[in-house]
This record gives sequence, structure tokens and C-alpha cells, in this order.
Amino acid sequence: MKILKIVVNGLPHVKDELNIDFVAQQRVDTYDKEHLFNVFSNIYVNRAISFIGINASGKTTILKTISFVMKLLNNQPINNIESKIIMDDLSKDEDVIITSFFYDGKNVNKLFTVITKKINETDGSEKLIIKDEKLWSKNADKVKTKKTLFVFNENDLEEIRNKNEQYLMDDVSIIVARNKKNNSGIFVCDMLEWTDHNILNVLGRFPKELLTFLDPGIEYLECSLNDKNVDIRLKFYGKEEIIINNTRILENYLSSGTIKGLGVFMSAAFSFSESGYMIIDEIENHFNREIVTTLIRFFMDEKVNKKGATILFSTHYSELLDEFERNDSIYIVRNKGGIGVEKLSSILKRNDIKKSEVYDSGYLGGTVPEYEAYMALKKVFEKRI
Repeated sequence: MKILKIVVNGLPHVKDELNIDFVAQQRVDTYDKEHLFNVFSNIYVNRAISFIGINASGKTTILKTISFVMKLLNNQPINNIESKIIMDDLSKDEDVIITSFFYDGKNVNKLFTVITKKINETDGSEKLIIKDEKLWSKNADKVKTKKTLFVFNENDLEEIRNKNEQYLMDDVSIIVARNKKNNSGIFVCDMLEWTDHNILNVLGRFPKELLTFLDPGIEYLECSLNDKNVDIRLKFYGKEEIIINNTRILENYLSSGTIKGLGVFMSAAFSFSESGYMIIDEIENHFNREIVTTLIRFFMDEKVNKKGATILFSTHYSELLDEFERNDSIYIVRNKGGIGVEKLSSILKRNDIKKSEVYDSGYLGGTVPEYEAYMALKKVFEKRI
């Protein structure tokens, strides 16, 4: 299953509509095809999508929203999805409307989902329920242009949620039956929960090439699970083997960047294999620039990423934008009266302009701290010295 677009309305703290387009909207020439993935016909998706903004602009909220939608499409009960936190401030009478567009290998589909909050009058407990849902589907052969990709008519309506369906839980999407029938789903490597916790989260024997790339001093590293206990065997060249039974102790021997790199690059390998999605918040945490750019380049390289896996990441570093040849895979995130996102291609039409310089210049608006805030902070420090 390949995601084509996610549109969300009514999300708390988000200004207006949240519209995340995975499809390459700008013109696709021969050179571009090397960095994009061909879904079908003339429809291409970006292999890497970046969200950039200043602190507290809402980047994490957007990534959590994307994660929530993907897991909704993956048959998970919405009350069991960790990123449901994005709806914590939803009032009883408010609705969140999610419209998901995806390709299943044959058809282009549109899933319209209305989520609301239900409060138990007896104990005051809260839960999310799916209030309404509809599914449209059309053969991909009907799509002749990008403009018609997201257009559906009444004849394409395939299913309407039946509130009286006794076998369907009120927090599970109607997509569950279709997924089980077609044995389809989305491979999602969600690393959002690891943003502030740098712990090795992958078991197995790590490739020597990866170890050398991150730390040339490591001869081998093996992690296994024995009777619910972790068994870690680490050896540096010219030294005795180290045996550890706690992943946290690994921090005494390896740098934070090496630990994060092992988890991230192995997760990337799984994503490549499964044509999946990898979601990372603050991608530059614990990494130097070369490691980050290597990861992004691997996703963009059709020889490495043969099945069209996609990485979605947030960053504060404008220099990473220069890794992108196109502007339609970069989203500018601002928070002025609510979180908002805007695709760079809608502001900057030319791809040949250095993106980091445009971002840092303040031309895009809301991409650098306000001058007044800077001056106020400066005066505070001047008084204290």
C-alpha cells in the first residue's frame, strides 16, 4: 500500500487544514525519476519528505498525525495508537475529519473517516470512536492526469460504515476487512518515541560495514534475547569481548551517535525491504551532518531504495534542505495562531535556488526567531552581566 495524500481537518492546535501530499506535484523530468518512485503510470511519489521549522512550530505534532493515520490504515484500534495524543484536547462535540488517499497495487482509494470523543457518563472516562466512514475506490487505469488522481464520483463509492455492524469495533476502521482480504497493509517504522531516548532498539548481528561507518573501532556487535533477557556481545579491535545484559549500559562503551545510528540504519534497511515508511523527529539529534545526509541520500537512491520506501523527518537545520533537488518534498512549518504547513514549492517555484539561504533569510516568513524576541533576550543577558 502506498500513501498518496493525507488531509486532516479539525485537529486541536492546528490552523485550518493539514494537507500532506506524497505525490510529486512539480514537473517530473528524466533526472527527477532517479530520486522519485513510480507508483503507476505517470504518478510519482517522493522518497524523502522534510518538515522544517523553528522550535515549537508544530513539527512533532505533524509527524504524530501522519503516524496516527498510517496506523489507522493498518487496522490498529485508534485508542491503542500512541500518537492519539494529538486529539487529547478534542472537545466532546468536536470532530476530526481524516481523508486518506492510497494505492493498493490496483486501485486508487479514498477513505473518509470522522473521529469524535465519547465520554462515559458513569465514570467520566474518555475514548475515541469512529463516528462516520466511507470508502471510495477506482481502477488506476482511470487516472489519466495528476489532476484526476484525487477526484472520485458517486459510482466509486464502495462502502459506508454500518453503525449496527456487530463485528466491527467502534474504534477500528472499515479498512480492516479489505486489508485482511487482500493481505495488505503498511510497514511503518515509527521512531517518534525514541526521539528523547537513545536506546538500542534492534536485535541481531549488526553488519560489519555499518559498524565501521559509525565507529571503525568496533570489531563486532551482537544483540539477542534469551529468556526475556538481553544478551549483548561487543568487541573492539585489539580488546577483550564485553558482555552486557542491559541496553542502557551500552552507553558506557558507545557514543550516543553510534547507538542511534545502529537503530536508525537497521530500521532503514527494514523499510527498504518492505517498501515502508520511516518517521523520525529531529533527525539531526546525536548525528553529525554527514551521517544524516547519508541516510537521506540512501532513501533517494533508487539502487539502494529499490521498492520506494519513504522517510519523513523533521529538522531545525536548513542545510539539510540542500540535499533535496525538488521543492515539493519540503514543508515549512509555522505556528502563528495555530500550527500550519506550507509546501515550499507553493512559495518558491524555482528548484535551482539554494534552499538553505532562502530559509535562513526570513523570506519565507516565520522561519527564524522574531527580531523583537531576539532583542528582548539580549537585553536580559546584558542586565545580568
